[in-house]
Amino acid sequence: MQPSFTRHSLNRATLARQSLLARTDSTPLEVITLLAGLQAQDPEPPYYGLWNRINDFHQDDLTRLLQERRVVRSTLYRGTQHLVTTEDYVWLRPALQPMLNRWQRGAWGKVTAGIDLSELAGAVRELLGDGQLSRPELAAALADRWPGRDPVGLARSAQALLAIVHPAPDGTWGRRGTTPFMLAEQWLGRPLTVDPPVDRLVLRYLAAFGPATVRDVQAWSGMTRLREVVDRLRPELKVLRGAEGQELFDLPDAPRPGPDVPAPVRFLALLDNVVLAYADRTRMLSDDRRVPVSLEPALTVDGFVHGLWRVQHDRGGRVVLRIKLFEPLPPGAEAEITEEGTRLLRFAAPDAGAHDIEIHDGWR
Repeated sequence: MQPSFTRHSLNRATLARQSLLARTDSTPLEVITLLAGLQAQDPEPPYYGLWNRINDFHQDDLTRLLQERRVVRSTLYRGTQHLVTTEDYVWLRPALQPMLNRWQRGAWGKVTAGIDLSELAGAVRELLGDGQLSRPELAAALADRWPGRDPVGLARSAQALLAIVHPAPDGTWGRRGTTPFMLAEQWLGRPLTVDPPVDRLVLRYLAAFGPATVRDVQAWSGMTRLREVVDRLRPELKVLRGAEGQELFDLPDAPRPGPDVPAPVRFLALLDNVVLAYADRTRMLSDDRRVPVSLEPALTVDGFVHGLWRVQHDRGGRVVLRIKLFEPLPPGAEAEITEEGTRLLRFAAPDAGAHDIEIHDGWR
């Protein structure tokens, strides 16, 4: 067993493999692969997530991947929307099926009580065929078949029961509107993997988020009973010890820089998995900040969540980056925030009449 890993050591190890200590020259496809996907509840966060990590990233770089079907948007980890590469989706979606079955029961089980779920899946497959329907259209068609049931619950259950993707232009920068549903096999033109090994899921998590505990892997993926998987992989893994004595698992050759390596200011995307992907999130933030960072995107200073941020469009074409701090800034941080914030505004609103940055003490 190795010497214990402190909170700062875990923080720097995570930031290093997330390309948040220094931006990378890797392609967006390579970074999405490395991260095992990007949180994509809304269209813009994946763009911010890549901008934070890639030198000279442009919005068209991701939009093109979505249009070319090399990246897809679908319900995946924890029953939430993610962008993943097509190469990952074809094995990842089947691997997550047990979790999605459980998610459907927990979220929509009352809606579908008494309905044969295989019959519901068959009806959705028939309705979608080789085309696509919006979520409201699918919900209305299912409500005709099962009158008296919540149409939204029926349509959302379909996202768990079947491999459904949301084709572009859905999920692209600035795009708003109803969400299209399409069977993944039809959109991608290829079948999904049958019975993919869960081992692969664990290894991909550790590559992106390790060192981590078994509970961390489960919190990120939504999967359960992964202890036996990790124990099976133990001979291939490096086993470390956390500050409280907990076992931490990692890939042997993964980067683990020292705790004193400088960490630059970052304006993280909303719900970025670098913050959410752990049962114990203290490597990035204190427990009293868990709820705020689920509502607004986080600002990190020296690698830890220090505040929240939002880009807002004011009248007259002025675009403002408004920052709310949890605590006062350390010396020199305001200048770094201003420099990085100016870059952020140029990325988010290059055609704005004016840019401005406001920093406020106290997030409430």
